[in-house]
Amino acid sequence: MKPLYHLSHIDLDGYSCHLVTTLCHKNIKCYNGNYGVEMNARLKQIIEDIERQNQDADVLITDLNLTVDESKWLEQNIKRLHSNGLDIKVTLLDHHASGEDSANMFDWYHLDTSKCGTLLTYEYALENFDISNIPKWLDSYVAQVNAVDLWLQEQHREFEFGKVLMRLLNESKELNRYMFALEDRKYKLNLLTQAAEFIGKERANIEVDNNIHQFKKNYFRKDEDDTLDNLATKEITRLVGEKREELTIYYRGYKGCLTYALGNSSIIGNAVLTNYPEFDFYMDVGMRGTVSFRASDRVDVSKIAEDLANGGGHPNASGGRVENFKDIFEYDKAKMLIEDLIMQKESDAHSLATEVKQNI
Repeated sequence: MKPLYHLSHIDLDGYSCHLVTTLCHKNIKCYNGNYGVEMNARLKQIIEDIERQNQDADVLITDLNLTVDESKWLEQNIKRLHSNGLDIKVTLLDHHASGEDSANMFDWYHLDTSKCGTLLTYEYALENFDISNIPKWLDSYVAQVNAVDLWLQEQHREFEFGKVLMRLLNESKELNRYMFALEDRKYKLNLLTQAAEFIGKERANIEVDNNIHQFKKNYFRKDEDDTLDNLATKEITRLVGEKREELTIYYRGYKGCLTYALGNSSIIGNAVLTNYPEFDFYMDVGMRGTVSFRASDRVDVSKIAEDLANGGGHPNASGGRVENFKDIFEYDKAKMLIEDLIMQKESDAHSLATEVKQNI
């Protein structure tokens, strides 16, 4: 079975498309993205990943409409891959009327406004994938998502259950899809799967609503019970620890842990520094370039904040903002920007020191 690269939206319908394909396909890499600049970034990421693997593949895009320019870009790059000897098949399953222009231009762009993305993906999976081991609830689950995504209030039972699924998904923000894309998607699909087990029960929507908090704790709890915040922080700290080599940065001899868009730096930053004492400081960069620093008396992060982010604060807790910060949707690119900034600052400091020395 050829590898499948599946890009989908970031709402209930989008993640439910992934729920369908991950249940039916064993060789799959998933991506999630929103419209605008991120769409371009995700398409480019898929092409780069295919080139890196250098093997035939299928590309599936669901619950997203591409502009004509985005569709042209994708078409050109798929043709380029074909010319390099790769057999790449693209399928786009869209249900947004705004995709009509692209659908009229490209035969791989399939538009059907009468069904949600999850239903279109489910029908595609029934025709193209092995469905022998799919759970019994999947057919009904798809109906729930279709009812709420198309706002079919007359389908009261499905609609009300779908509304609860929508809130469940919208409130599953404990992890971060930029920093931990794989783990965040796994978490969201696990919550949806736990909820799906209630399908067919009396007052299923109310039962799921009553259990949302428990679903989350079920996922994060590994041994003894704790508050959800503490359980989630413990998991995030563990994930940071697993990736700490690739999260490491250096600033003037000090070793730091760089995260991207995690937030909650007071809790997470101090947890990281406590559990991984090899780090002298912790640095979290937000989506808009805001930066939070934490330390444990080994380095004055107010000086780092002043140097890198025109900021300041306390020796162990400071913040600022990186100038000219661009939209970034992948951790590696965010880290590259920060490392380039550190190198530039160190170069400027070295040049200044040399100039001062020469003038003495």
